[in-house]
Amino acid sequence: MKFNTTRKRLTMFTVISLTDIVLLLLIYFLLASSFVVQPGIKVTLPRAVSGQQEDADRINLTVTKDEQLFLNGRLVAASDLLNQLRPLIRQRPDKTIIIRADRDLTLQATIRVIDTAKLAGAEKFMIATEPSL
Repeated sequence: MKFNTTRKRLTMFTVISLTDIVLLLLIYFLLASSFVVQPGIKVTLPRAVSGQQEDADRINLTVTKDEQLFLNGRLVAASDLLNQLRPLIRQRPDKTIIIRADRDLTLQATIRVIDTAKLAGAEKFMIATEPSL
């Protein structure tokens, strides 16, 4: 017995529903990625044409615009910087100190930080910059 059907079989694949799903996923990931916060300390570095990257063992010393000090990402009081730097430099005296000073910071504040690092026993210094466009 053969049944007569009024519906015909679809011979084409409908892509409309698939594009809706892809578009919704794209919107979701774009919105979700804008909420990802980059960890770090906000510092506007000065620009330089001739810069190089240092991959050696190093100590990061960041000075913000309002003269807050961060030693390897941790907030440090200016009076306590010398005591916290000494053990790090004693472990490896050939460590390079990377100074990430804000470009709006006064030169005197930067020299104060370098002087404190020298008193702690540091010998190698580098000042971090952004590449100039």
